[in-house]
Amino acid sequence: MFILSKDWNPKQARLREIILKPDYYKEAQALALELHSCAHQSAVSGSVKTTFADEIFADVNEDCFRNPGYDKNTQPFAYHIWHLTRIEDICANILIAGGAQVINTENWAERLNSTITDTGNALTPGETLNFSRAIDMRGLFEYRIAVGKKTRALLSALSAADMKIKMKPERLQRIFDEKAVSTDGKAAWLVDFWGRKNIAGLILMPFTRHQTMHLNDCARIKKKAAAK
Repeated sequence: MFILSKDWNPKQARLREIILKPDYYKEAQALALELHSCAHQSAVSGSVKTTFADEIFADVNEDCFRNPGYDKNTQPFAYHIWHLTRIEDICANILIAGGAQVINTENWAERLNSTITDTGNALTPGETLNFSRAIDMRGLFEYRIAVGKKTRALLSALSAADMKIKMKPERLQRIFDEKAVSTDGKAAWLVDFWGRKNIAGLILMPFTRHQTMHLNDCARIKKKAAAK
């Protein structure tokens, strides 16, 4: 069983400590890849070990996936997975790589049957529920694998010198142009937040830390659903 306090937190702290130190970059890169792999299905890294994400995704049924979580104010499991995966896709493929988002390739938008293309930050509770009941569960899990694999390749190719690179204004604007983040104030702040970061900052948040925040919520939802 994966335990955040033991299996994640010390490594996240170490990564934060060394990621901008060129002499420690190989260690930092290895840590970033390890943490990223923990937050994804083992198919992303080819790991023979069960990952944190594997544990959470195992045996999730439609009710657990689509309905409100452990209390009436908690977003559904589906929303959490969509939200954190869309953010990874945006940050990796627009902001760092300057290329195409995974969702805009290989008919992913159609395969997912999603009612939105953005991160979902500005959705009302009713819209969140409608989204969660419409999206294809298997498609979302497969989309997450596709995003994770592309991010892993990107992380593997980065150098110590890349860590201090700032976000380009034209790429930040692309996020809005491609409707990857809503212009609603409840969501638009994300682009400003990312715009103040360098690549090292994005690796720390959202590629690693942000993942566990939402996966932890999914673990609680699954536990509550099992207790019904």
